[in-house]
Formats: sequence, structure tokens, C-alpha cells
Amino acid sequence: MTDARACIVVPVFNHEGAIVGTCERLKALSLPILLVDDGSHAICADVLDKLALRHAHIHLIRLAQNSGKGAAVRAGLFAAFERGYTHALQVDADGQHEVDDLPGLLESMRETPRTLLVGIPEFDDSVPMHRFICRYITHVWVWFNTLSLKIVDSMCGVRLYPLAQVAPMLKRYPCGDRMDFDTEVLVRWHWLGGDIQNHRIRVRYPQDGVSHFRLWRDNVILARMHCRLTLGMLVRAPSLLFRKRTP
Repeated sequence: MTDARACIVVPVFNHEGAIVGTCERLKALSLPILLVDDGSHAICADVLDKLALRHAHIHLIRLAQNSGKGAAVRAGLFAAFERGYTHALQVDADGQHEVDDLPGLLESMRETPRTLLVGIPEFDDSVPMHRFICRYITHVWVWFNTLSLKIVDSMCGVRLYPLAQVAPMLKRYPCGDRMDFDTEVLVRWHWLGGDIQNHRIRVRYPQDGVSHFRLWRDNVILARMHCRLTLGMLVRAPSLLFRKRTP
């Protein structure tokens, strides 16, 4: 696909200690970067302002108040689409993803431009064990909600979206404002018959990493999402099962 125009979308919320290094590493991809400031405090906001001022390839989108990772990613995807980009590579701000693994997604984008490319995390020893275990609870729910194993990991913060197909879907189904977004957008994409391709991405958890996961609040949000998606699956079960039987 010679006319593909990709950019990078990075949701940022109080990652002033990591975002400069993340942007420096992402520079190797030679792509424009859209930083979405999700209502960060003044120190982080100042860092983002300076990044956008000093680097022509970095552009800043600022949300008036903290709305959640999902809201920030969605705003970034819409902004990318409105600016004429065909694809957006979502990457987390904390620098946990190995940049050397990202060119593989861009190569696949050119071969399969209408496919949503999803990262499968390859963890090192730095991953907290409780996070590693809890991820599989969501994986099982997703496999049940899609009646499929095509979505290997729905929580990885790396994915490459074909915007012409994803943007209209998000206008109809916003897919949540917080941690529920990453999972729900993949489930709904699958329900609509969108193609998914998985790519291995090495992940390390920085010792000084900033986590915005709130145990009770976000687990309640995720539980509600899975209940909602389960009801949606029951309505769609006949068509999902028929799809599995169709060559």
C-alpha cells in the first residue's frame, strides 16, 4: 500500500519522567507523533509543551480534563483521521514496549492495510506476577465474548489501527473511556468481521514506571464491560458460530 500515511498516537497522563525518552526512541520509526495529554498536572503539561515546541514531528493534543486512557486514545485516533493519516500506531507513554519490534507492524500494515494489528506482549522478569495472572482472566472472557481465539491478548498497549474502518466504528461504539477501551475495541472489531493479526512485542516494566490502574474502580469498570460484552455475544452468537463454520 504505497499511499499509506501512518502516525503514532501516545496517550499521556503524568508521565513526565518517561515521555521524553519514549519519544526519543520512537524517533527511529520516522513517523509523526501525536501526544494526547489526558489532563496531566502542570509539570507533565510543561514537558509536553516543550516537546511539541522543539520537535516538528511531535504534535500535542490536550484534553481539558483527565478522562481516561480510552478517551485519550479515541481522541488521538479521531485527530489522526482528521489530519489525513490512514493508520495510527498506539504506543504507551511509559516506554515499556520494545521499539525495535514496532517496524514489523508497519511492514504488515503495507501488506494488509485493512487489518487491525495487535501486540502480544512478551514479558521479561520485570512483570509483576499478579498482573501477569490477572491478564488471563480478561483473555478468557474475551475468548468467550468472541467465541474465538483470534484475539490472543486484548490488553497490550500496542496496536496499529486502520483509521478508515476504525473511526466510523468508534463513532457508533465509543468502547469505554478508561482501561476498558483496549479490550472492547478489539471485541467489537471482531464482531463486525474485521481482520486481526497478532505480533510479538517485547515488554519490560520500568522500575520507576507510573501505573494509573485503580484496583477497585477499574476492576468494576472491566467487570461491567465484560457483562455488557457477554450480553452482546449472546445476541450475536448465531452469526459468530456461523462465521466459524464458513470457510
